[in-house]
Amino acid sequence: MEDPVDARAEPWGEGLHNSNNNASPGGWPGARSGQALAPFGGPTSEPSYLGRVVLEIVESERTYARDLRSIVEGYLGKIIDAEEPVLRPEQVSALFGNIEDIYELSSTLLQNLESCANDPVAVAICFVTRSQEFAIYTQYCNNYPSSVAALAECMRSKVQARFLRECQEQLHHALPLGAYLLKPVQRILKYHLLLQEIAKHFEHKSGEDYEVVLEAIDTMTCVAWYINDMKRKHEHAIRQQEIQSLLLGWKGPDLTSYGELVLEGTFRAQRVRHERAVFLFDKTLLITKRRGDHYIYKSHIPCSSLMLIESTRDSLCFSLAHYKHGKQQHNLQAKSVEEKRIWTHHIKRLILENHHAIIPQKAKEAILEMDLFYPPRLPRCSPERLKKSWSCQPLGDIVSEPRQGRRQS
Repeated sequence: MEDPVDARAEPWGEGLHNSNNNASPGGWPGARSGQALAPFGGPTSEPSYLGRVVLEIVESERTYARDLRSIVEGYLGKIIDAEEPVLRPEQVSALFGNIEDIYELSSTLLQNLESCANDPVAVAICFVTRSQEFAIYTQYCNNYPSSVAALAECMRSKVQARFLRECQEQLHHALPLGAYLLKPVQRILKYHLLLQEIAKHFEHKSGEDYEVVLEAIDTMTCVAWYINDMKRKHEHAIRQQEIQSLLLGWKGPDLTSYGELVLEGTFRAQRVRHERAVFLFDKTLLITKRRGDHYIYKSHIPCSSLMLIESTRDSLCFSLAHYKHGKQQHNLQAKSVEEKRIWTHHIKRLILENHHAIIPQKAKEAILEMDLFYPPRLPRCSPERLKKSWSCQPLGDIVSEPRQGRRQS
């Protein structure tokens, strides 16, 4: 069995560029980069580079499915079948999440890939037709921090730690459970990179077959974008609840009514002794003062009434005010030009989005482009389109209410 990647690898820091799961096609001996050949290697028995790319996708999925099976049967199954409970039910749920669903999807995908007869277009179609099914990775990725915390708790218990080590020894795993629980997070961010290798070495970069490959790349890139986006929103929602619990002197509604937390930062403020902790939400700007672990409410301005004044004298300063009370300004100083640029860009964006007047989209884009703030290029299949394609599924339940595994129920 192939050992999984280093468990210390950061699954989210690299985002869409994570390529640590299984071997890359570039590592094959004798492969020549940029060589465009047909899937099969002519009169010789050795497959072409493109053929080896396809084989790598199938083989890496086979290894991945085998690793998932070892988790489901070698760890989860033994925990459930134990005569005396080794882990509490809530620990089991947090530790493994919906790993059984992930295993079922990978097993089915593997069967489809194995039936493709090394045809790169058929492989691409497997991912296009199953795009909605990858939504289950959202739950797993959102649960992953809880899984890490649950595993750390288990390792502090002598009984539980000994049980997990015994399972590892019986499976002949070189690495502990944590390394294997990381694999789904890395695998879902790797599919589009493997498919890009097919497109890179496709012989004819035009026509219907090539378009199918590009559609598969866009589909799996969107899946990765969407999962990263949901992970970010999940973390921001948790942070929003934390801010609410630490906020003193606030008499307004629950902060969740102001939409998602977009930015937070600490700024020096003119004519005041203490720095200001500022929180930018979708619909309002909240200004507070830090006192120990708490935040003391100072002011808030709805984004629909927010006015931004950028200083021409100081490259780090900008002012915020309610447009009806322009003289009551909050003069803030950022720590760097980059921090100011990011804050002023998002403030402008939210002013435009919340303004009562209807502003043409082209005008909005022209204003924001003046900041030279260019977001990463989105694939042709945008995350918004993917969200719509997943809207028929109970995605909210997937994200917020992890289900018990089938064996547990």
